[in-house]
Amino acid sequence: MARFTNQAQLRYGNAVANSNIAVGEILEVLSATKTAVGDSYRQNDSITYVVSIVNSGATPVTGLTLTDNLGEYSFGDGTLLPLDYTEETVNYYVNGTLQATPAVAAGTPLTVSGISVPAGGNATIVYETQTNAFAPLAPGSAITNAATISGNGITPVTVQETIEVEEEPLLTITKSVSPVPVTENGTLTYTFLIQNSGSAEADEDTGIVITDTFNPLLEDLTVSYNGATLTEGTDYTYDAATGEFATIEGRITIPAGKFIQDPVTGTWNVTPGVGTLTVKGTV
Repeated sequence: MARFTNQAQLRYGNAVANSNIAVGEILEVLSATKTAVGDSYRQNDSITYVVSIVNSGATPVTGLTLTDNLGEYSFGDGTLLPLDYTEETVNYYVNGTLQATPAVAAGTPLTVSGISVPAGGNATIVYETQTNAFAPLAPGSAITNAATISGNGITPVTVQETIEVEEEPLLTITKSVSPVPVTENGTLTYTFLIQNSGSAEADEDTGIVITDTFNPLLEDLTVSYNGATLTEGTDYTYDAATGEFATIEGRITIPAGKFIQDPVTGTWNVTPGVGTLTVKGTV
């Protein structure tokens, strides 16, 4: 509901008289909400937004346009967009029934035009976006995404949704072997590089377990993690008859990644936290 005021003025001769101030209200017939499917995001993550428009009036409202700022935020003397619209993902429903896709301009901002909302009814616009290199990744970061519905003489309606960066480990593992080739009865070394590109440490509660089945079988194992010797039974298990190897749950931890925004380009870069497991044995 929007309130307005108005005052008249009476002039006669050299005199001026002001009227009382009249106060009125305009009942806005359109309301809207915006919701993200999921309340958090990661690097290169797909985010689906749902914008719902309700018409409480007795007449249809046509010719509306939805503009979405794709999470725009200030950076230096300019602005950055942390979201990219995913092409051909707009779905448009009227009273729950899928309609022909309206006109979409995938620019800055994203624009969806030709929206109609029936009297006493609703319209829903669903579309997907993708986080890009400008999406903030440091712990505590968030993206606030605003959409405005306007046109046909209505008071523009703005709605927004905020999603927060996912604060959890994001792990990858690579394995290498040396030497290649190895001589019979020689020493073979397996190196496991574990990287954490997430914004939270992979601690004991994460419960990391690394398993492998060595073929050929290894004897006289020596195992270390980040240069510190691990103990069989306490830190890992190994079955020399089958080659099955496993670290004990929670014995390996990986620090969180470090996130830095480039002061010139505004892109976010991550330096992963790293842990190195080394297993040596005789072939």
